[in-house]
Amino acid sequence: MLLTSPRNGLIIVPPTAQETRALPLLVVDDDAAVRRSLGTVLASLGYSVETADSGQAALAMLVRGKFAAMLCDVRMPQLSGLEVIPSARDIDPELAIIMVSAVNEAETATQALRAGAVDYVTKPIEIDSMKESIERALSERAATRRRSQRALREAVASRTAALEREKAGLRALTISTAEALLKAMEAKDPYLKGHSTRVSELAGQVAQTLGLDAETVENVRLAGRLADIGKIGTREDVLHKNGPLTPEEFDHVQDHVRIGLEILAPLNHLGVVLDYVHDHHEHYDGTGYPRALEGSAISIGGRILAGADAFVALTSRRAYREMMAETDAIEHLRESAGSLLDWAVYAALRTVIAERLGIALD
Repeated sequence: MLLTSPRNGLIIVPPTAQETRALPLLVVDDDAAVRRSLGTVLASLGYSVETADSGQAALAMLVRGKFAAMLCDVRMPQLSGLEVIPSARDIDPELAIIMVSAVNEAETATQALRAGAVDYVTKPIEIDSMKESIERALSERAATRRRSQRALREAVASRTAALEREKAGLRALTISTAEALLKAMEAKDPYLKGHSTRVSELAGQVAQTLGLDAETVENVRLAGRLADIGKIGTREDVLHKNGPLTPEEFDHVQDHVRIGLEILAPLNHLGVVLDYVHDHHEHYDGTGYPRALEGSAISIGGRILAGADAFVALTSRRAYREMMAETDAIEHLRESAGSLLDWAVYAALRTVIAERLGIALD
């Protein structure tokens, strides 16, 4: 049986075999007979088919849904097939476009291909020729998708690498800035010299012993370096005082957390590190400062830093007392487990100190 349309000269020879794979195709022609004929034959080849009677209708359908390919008539009223191509490509860059014309015009075919069509066929169309044209178009669509996906993967990889470089640069800048501020702080109080470094190293070891991931361990270490940076705003007479602090002086010392966060606020890329700094004087039982957080409400970094800071403070000489031996300090802190310290943090801290000293602690 022949499927014909006298006005457009369409003659399609029925297929000898059916395509089993169904793909959505869009047939665009202002002639209803052509749409029916093409739709029938394409459906017999195994394709799902939708039709549009104008260029405007086709573009509206492309906006609403995805199509593997579009077979579009060249000469249509209002919006020609050549005018449809660029708009269709804007809507779906992967769309395979086949232009169909009753006139074999080299100039028109060239314009269509330059505009983005993948093929140009003339009527009457034999089914084998049409099938080959569709397969070529779909093959080109698949290649375009692969190129797009490869380009996207490459772009993502490139941007990820750039972000990692930026992150490393920001971290390096943060550390160098912190070093400068810490030197200024330590110059005010010789008893604080090296304190932040020791807290940072010990906190990182405790975090590792707790089995935390590498990124969290590194964030804990950095928070240890930055935690006391606000003490640059603490008065020297308070830092060097030999006797007990007055309530006003104690409040002044506690204010170093707020000052530190204000100093670090522009470094918002630090993220969770700022939370750890904020929490490093919170107590597990809720009696700490500045927010009196309790238990798991305190960030894990804050809980670790509380233990590391307490241990380093006990084993460092201060204006008002001598330093404590490490074994005595870890035993002393046992009394603070569950109040000042998280029990799990204390256990990890005890393990670190025992390994450092090469002894067994009961």
